[in-house]
Amino acid sequence: MAEFDLLRKTELRIKGISLRNVNLGEIANVVGDTLKIDRKDLLVTDVQSNYLVIDILKKDLDPRHFVGKEEELLKKLSKLSGVEMTEEASVVSEGMLSWIASEPSEAKKALKRSEKMAKEIQQRLSRTAIIFSTGSEVANGQIVDTNTPAISRRLKGEGYSVKVGPTLKDDEVLIAAHLRQAVDEGYGLVITTGGVGAEDKDRTIEAVLMVDPEAMALPVFKYQLGVGRHKHKDSVRIAVGQIAKTLIVALPGPNDEVQLGVDALAQGLASNATKAVLADHIASRLRQRLKERTSSP
Repeated sequence: MAEFDLLRKTELRIKGISLRNVNLGEIANVVGDTLKIDRKDLLVTDVQSNYLVIDILKKDLDPRHFVGKEEELLKKLSKLSGVEMTEEASVVSEGMLSWIASEPSEAKKALKRSEKMAKEIQQRLSRTAIIFSTGSEVANGQIVDTNTPAISRRLKGEGYSVKVGPTLKDDEVLIAAHLRQAVDEGYGLVITTGGVGAEDKDRTIEAVLMVDPEAMALPVFKYQLGVGRHKHKDSVRIAVGQIAKTLIVALPGPNDEVQLGVDALAQGLASNATKAVLADHIASRLRQRLKERTSSP
């Protein structure tokens, strides 16, 4: 069942209620049982002569559990020892929680409309992408970024709405911050290009692992550690991470590898592949191309 963000409207105010020697924990238990909210996610925050306030500590709730439940909740509370209800007793709230006081049939119609809208919005967001090119040489204007246009064209051909993000310098904290912001903004796909090599300055894979420690970071080509410029890392890697419903994909820098990688990515996305399968598909394709090159006469 889908859960909806309460958007900080988390208070339930029960009016027309008076208490005498009542265990507030029992009130919270009744509210939790009636609205299918875990007891630890409820807190009675204020008690006055004719009302009390309950705060819901959980950010998201399934509205099916509380739509039209006002009468049931008041009836159960009135059976507690020391609780008295007036004829005007009611449950007052704001935002989605106000559905608790709605007439059940009308509230369910509104819920169905909201679910449809939420599904449509999520479908649109899943087809949005943002691309970040990385590397000081690109950020400083030393070389032309040919990767972003190539990725953008391919994704648009797959039906994505594409935004080009800023070019990012080789700083894992900076890159990670932009990745996290893209996730928070609701992009379904975040792609970086460059910064995946075996030199210490290459920090994109590290940035992906900062935002998703369980990201799949797979080697494409291995070096002998400690030789030449490869003193800290022994391989060129790609990575695929995921936060909530947002996929994060780190592709290489060379343009032909980018085009090959995004082709593999597009094929995997079309089959709803997991991040592990996507990463393996992209890495395998790049390894095969490398093998073909090295074996050519």
